[in-house]
Amino acid sequence: MAIFEFNGFRPVIKESSFIHPNAVVTGNVIIGENVYIGPGAAIRGDWGKIIIEDGCNVQENCTIHMFPGTTVTLKKGAHIGHGAIIHGGTIGENCLIGMNSVIMDDAVLEDECIVGALSFVPAKMHLPKRSLAIGNPAKIVKQVSDEMIAWKTKGTALYQALPGECFRGLKECEPLREIEADRPNQTALLSTWEKIKNK
Repeated sequence: MAIFEFNGFRPVIKESSFIHPNAVVTGNVIIGENVYIGPGAAIRGDWGKIIIEDGCNVQENCTIHMFPGTTVTLKKGAHIGHGAIIHGGTIGENCLIGMNSVIMDDAVLEDECIVGALSFVPAKMHLPKRSLAIGNPAKIVKQVSDEMIAWKTKGTALYQALPGECFRGLKECEPLREIEADRPNQTALLSTWEKIKNK
């Protein structure tokens, strides 16, 4: 793991959370239980504080940073899609930030909001609970339905199971040059998804 102390602040990371070796976590960062941080993620608590609560996931190539002296909070079960940028603000419980979206300083997303892929949430924007926002700049287009939040929650549960699977099955290796005759299948992963999907 690339974990760095900065100006006396050393990241706090619960043992059940998985930080990919190619992610970077710096400074005043607190990461709760069963959090997944993907490769290429940069979580930079140098100018302020970052709190990532239990069950969150921050996927590949995401950036979390802030204006000096402020705190970024990802509340329980927040789901940050591939390539998203969280630059300040508060992401409520069980929110979904779509791929390559940007959340700017002092934005507040209440619980169970969804921000569509490629959206730009401007500084100080407030999204009430269960808002669906899309666009550049983002606009609230409707309320998140029970069906949408159930779909999101099940997708996040898959990421909440991923740290344990990574601890058990992820290891650096040299590539093969040919496909093995007895190549393993993805039964375990599919089994996990079937259990989550059918709950």
